[in-house]
Amino acid sequence: MNEHDIARSPIALIPIAELRDASRGVRSGELTRVFRGVYALSDEWTALAPWDRYAARVHAAALRHPDSVFCLESASVLHGLPVFGDPGTVHVLSDDSSTSRVSGGVLVHTTSEHRSIDTAGGMLRTTVRDTVIDLARSRHNAVALAVGDAALRQETGIATASLVGENESRASSRGRRRARWVLDRVSPSAESPLESVDRAVLEWLGFPRPELQVRLGDEAFAGDRVDKWWPEMRIAGEGDGDLKYDGRYGEHNTVMRERHARDARLFERGARAVVHWGWAEAIAATPLRAMLLSAGLSLIGPEDSAQLFSLRRALRSSPRPRDFTPATRLQRYAAVSSPG
Repeated sequence: MNEHDIARSPIALIPIAELRDASRGVRSGELTRVFRGVYALSDEWTALAPWDRYAARVHAAALRHPDSVFCLESASVLHGLPVFGDPGTVHVLSDDSSTSRVSGGVLVHTTSEHRSIDTAGGMLRTTVRDTVIDLARSRHNAVALAVGDAALRQETGIATASLVGENESRASSRGRRRARWVLDRVSPSAESPLESVDRAVLEWLGFPRPELQVRLGDEAFAGDRVDKWWPEMRIAGEGDGDLKYDGRYGEHNTVMRERHARDARLFERGARAVVHWGWAEAIAATPLRAMLLSAGLSLIGPEDSAQLFSLRRALRSSPRPRDFTPATRLQRYAAVSSPG
């Protein structure tokens, strides 16, 4: 998502002042209330993915309250960072002279600590650095890791050291230890939210940390780069998500044939096993563990059952975010000639 996309709502928003009879439009099903005093055409609203509905809701809140400073998930969506499903609540920041409160779908957060602010299309939001740290301190570790990885991947100029330093320098200790786990692991190498979440799941299952985005074989064959690589066992892991196989990147059978051909090249270039998984296997964790154990990967530590259980609860009712799929990632599944 680029700055132009962030700066505008994914659908047209209609203030109540521009409507002749908003109530009639809602009763007839033509209009949907997005936020207090802001509406959208129902067919456009229904067609949105959950994360885009949330983006529209944040834009609607900004339309009603243009001086609001958005934070947490609301700032995340305005930065083009991952948002899991539709969080529903809009989060705004206030100074310590006011009281935290919820009203009309808006949760006002108060703090006496400084937050850096920037803008997108005239909307005020906490900076990427502060947004990442706020989420790392208050949200599930795997969710916060996906946001932190994406922030580094966007080439925003943020260094991991600056995130760590900001977390440690805040006067409040609330959430500091939780954030340390996330900030010790953030990496720009993860190319999608799934590749961040599954990395956390692998650790909590007790598997060794893999190397990320490793090319196997001839450097000229850019398509043969694996998400995760365990060199000692020569095992490749691929967090495929669900989008590669739903038709948007080609007919399903064609995509699968290309995947099989690519796996064959990986075997030729030294892989002993190639394991593929999606959101369902990563969140359930047990299937992912069975797949990797069957491939020959050994456990090196105990399972963190509490983290795995809380992840399932955190994402159980939340549709996963759209996978970040740059052209370089799609090229993996394009036809690539075998070495001659």
